[in-house]
Amino acid sequence: MNTVNAVIPSDRQVPSYTVTDFAPKRHRYCVAIFVINENGRLLRQLDKMKQVGAPLDVVIADGGSTDGSTTEENLSTRGVRTLLVKTGAGKLSAQMRMAFDWAMQQGYEGVVTIDGNDKDGPEALTRFVEALDQGIDHVQGSRYVPGGVAINTPKLRTLGIKILHAPLISLASRFRYTDTTNGFRAYSRKFLLDPRVDPFRDVFSRYELHYYLAIRAARLSFRVKEVPVTRAYPDKGPVPTKISPWKGNWLVLKTLFKACMHGFDPPRAN
Repeated sequence: MNTVNAVIPSDRQVPSYTVTDFAPKRHRYCVAIFVINENGRLLRQLDKMKQVGAPLDVVIADGGSTDGSTTEENLSTRGVRTLLVKTGAGKLSAQMRMAFDWAMQQGYEGVVTIDGNDKDGPEALTRFVEALDQGIDHVQGSRYVPGGVAINTPKLRTLGIKILHAPLISLASRFRYTDTTNGFRAYSRKFLLDPRVDPFRDVFSRYELHYYLAIRAARLSFRVKEVPVTRAYPDKGPVPTKISPWKGNWLVLKTLFKACMHGFDPPRAN
């Protein structure tokens, strides 16, 4: 095992990060798992993903976990190809920029994204691969389309998605989305590297990239599709989320409105 500092292209704004490889590249696409102190949830998810055996290289995009879950033994024995650890500033969107930068430098033709909290059914991974093979540029996982399953979704979250979040992003993008808070997605290389998209900017730090990319893909006439997924919340105990009830949800709303007003579009696109 050899950990090195990533070399970031000069034309990209990406947080500094380290790279630890456990295995060579094997597939056309990779799946980036976003984590920070997921404890046993990450390892359970990796075990499930290994059983599915989708043709994807697995990369962990870690925001700086300290729970011991991302050791070499835990990851390499569960089929992980690479561990990325963000050492620079930013939260989820910074982790996304890190993963996209690494994936593009590695020559992947597409990136699937998924949270590492064991809420998403990994059997859907093959659907994302099939969609990328079909030339879809932005694949949105949805528990609300035929074949999708929502288990124990908090009622307030369901209402927020159906009456506010999804309608606003659908209006801004001119594409009917049904599950716009769901981070189970996929993006083509062509889309991520298009200069009209330009996701490698420091303005994307928290939740901005999820909303921006969904809107930008449809507005620029990239091919967009929703695929059915399962998202399950635990029967009891705390809800696995990094969004705090008041400050976090207010930030989500502010970000949503700004994205829908095209406030994150590249300056040259205006």
